[in-house]
Amino acid sequence: MTEATNEAFDVLIIGAGFSGLYQLERLRAEGFKVRLFEAGAGLGGIWHWNCYPGARVDTHVPNYEYSNDSVWPEWQWSERFPGWEELRRYFAHVDDCLDLSRDIDFNTRVTAARFAADIGQWHIEASGRTARARYLIACTGFAACAHIPDIAGLDSFAGPCHHTGHWPQAGLDLTDQRVGVIGTGASGVQVIQEAAKVARHLTVFQRTPMLALAMQQQAYVGDDEPMPKSAYPENFRRRVQARGGIADIVQDPRAAVDVSEEERDAVFETAWAKGGFHFWSGSFSDILTNIESNRLAYDFWRAKVRPRIANPRLADLLAPEEPPHPFGTKRPSLEQWYYDVFDQDNVSLVDLRSDPIEAICPTGVTTGHGTHQLDILVLATGFDSATGGLTQIDLRGTTGQSLEQVWRRGVRTHLGLAVPNFPNLLILYGPQSPTAFWNGPTSAEVQGEWVVKCLRHLRENGCGVIEATEAAAERWAARIQAIAHGSLLPLADSWYMGANIPGKTRELLFHPGATDYMALCNESADAGYEGFELR
Repeated sequence: MTEATNEAFDVLIIGAGFSGLYQLERLRAEGFKVRLFEAGAGLGGIWHWNCYPGARVDTHVPNYEYSNDSVWPEWQWSERFPGWEELRRYFAHVDDCLDLSRDIDFNTRVTAARFAADIGQWHIEASGRTARARYLIACTGFAACAHIPDIAGLDSFAGPCHHTGHWPQAGLDLTDQRVGVIGTGASGVQVIQEAAKVARHLTVFQRTPMLALAMQQQAYVGDDEPMPKSAYPENFRRRVQARGGIADIVQDPRAAVDVSEEERDAVFETAWAKGGFHFWSGSFSDILTNIESNRLAYDFWRAKVRPRIANPRLADLLAPEEPPHPFGTKRPSLEQWYYDVFDQDNVSLVDLRSDPIEAICPTGVTTGHGTHQLDILVLATGFDSATGGLTQIDLRGTTGQSLEQVWRRGVRTHLGLAVPNFPNLLILYGPQSPTAFWNGPTSAEVQGEWVVKCLRHLRENGCGVIEATEAAAERWAARIQAIAHGSLLPLADSWYMGANIPGKTRELLFHPGATDYMALCNESADAGYEGFELR
């Protein structure tokens, strides 16, 4: 830290992404003594770590930014879906406007924290330093723990081998290299699109086809902007009321199966043309609950994608006749020219379901059909989502058990905000809240403001401890699973369900529907923080 170790704070925040920075700015303004620890060397959270080729947001601006009028009036985006370089410039602008870095310790990774019940404080260990805080606010995000698969020989690869979440900050030139990409999730799609432009040869190792959506990217040149600045306040107001925290994505309340084919195609076509997540969450209301409607959405998607793939064998692998899982039950990626690259002479697709990886060797990846010679290996193998960023920290509450031990049998929180037996630990943008179905900046402000008001309430009422009750956590877990069973989400082995991590409990990790979620959070607060013990 800047001065002596073991300094005491009212609040210590973990993570300098959208949620952590919002907490820092707001709590500081409320008069709390607050400090933020960030493992990276700069602001932005995931936008500090995501610097691989093609990394960019999947929420269109101006939804993907703070509504703070000290920040947005002087900022102008260059693209509808900005890339990581522009996001870094944006966070530098935020810092210039709000002077946040003076209360942040960079290159400071929190490794452990334990709650001392006798004094009602958290003792925190971070990069060889220690600190104390009454409240610990974890803003680690849902993708802070990269999943490195257990593949024989992985450590033997002689060339550069990087997970997309651990990309070298200095960059890595793929030009004229033989590049292999394992995985076709969001980061895989983005790397593949860029690598295909410059690599001598690109080999894509696909297990499950990615049902990617047309981004419909747009550049803003000169004085162009996504909307007039005068419209920003109304847009920010409407995004708070939107189910996914994006102002202009609104579902058609009808069921896809209940309208005529002509009407259905018109709704699908309009959503497709808008790009981004409109087709996923802005068409019919029953796409994720009705298997027949879901199949209609898949068939429309396939009809859009398949004509772009000239090779029939590749078309069958990338856009198969039968869906690999219900459409949208795995998070769709956004693409610009993803499907087109597979017809290039310098791109090969390996179907891991028929030709699985046997081992990694110093010169490449060996499957049943032989060794694919590579110079660079990219692991686009995903994350231990929602929980991994928290359980990789040795967090210990009043029972002496770590959070990782407590959650081995399944996640238990109240409102996704607090965990029984972990007093004064508050979690933002984590498990059992809408995280994966919610625009990050909207969540940072709306969920974040609930936390700010909660801490202010505790201070004003002479309380020093807030703790979720066991009963409330059990009820919340039951609610999440009831939502899952009423949807198609359990039919896919997705990171929504924790199914991408071997041995992880298979359960829905997120609460779909931000407006419903916040209504319940506010009901708890209005009832004196029902489901929490305050003392």
